[in-house]
Amino acid sequence: MVMMRILLVDDNQAMLADLHEELASDGFTIAGTAHDGEDALQLVASLDPDVLVIDITMPGLNGFQVATRLRESHPRTKILFLTIHEEPEYISAAFTTGAYGYVSKRRLNSDLAHAIREVFAGRTFLSPSLQK
Repeated sequence: MVMMRILLVDDNQAMLADLHEELASDGFTIAGTAHDGEDALQLVASLDPDVLVIDITMPGLNGFQVATRLRESHPRTKILFLTIHEEPEYISAAFTTGAYGYVSKRRLNSDLAHAIREVFAGRTFLSPSLQK
């Protein structure tokens, strides 16, 4: 199995801890965690993760703003949104920013690991529950 380095970004500390534990138990390497968009940008620059798993709604820079900046400065890092927002306009906006994936937090246990693998391979992923 190819080792992929993942950076997790969410403003909810409990969510970050749960994600870290779940993904590490699935064999993923967690390169780091961040609580806001500014920290995410700095950590991507220093850690060069393969996949960035990021929430949309955060204080300061939101996930869309981070994704837009990273598309130009760090195009190698694939972006996967993990969010509570299930509305079509959020999904469309996410892929417009250059994201490879979009997972509903309600489906993270069933979708996230598979989504990370798909995104790492350069394929897009959308939680099946969000496909219409």
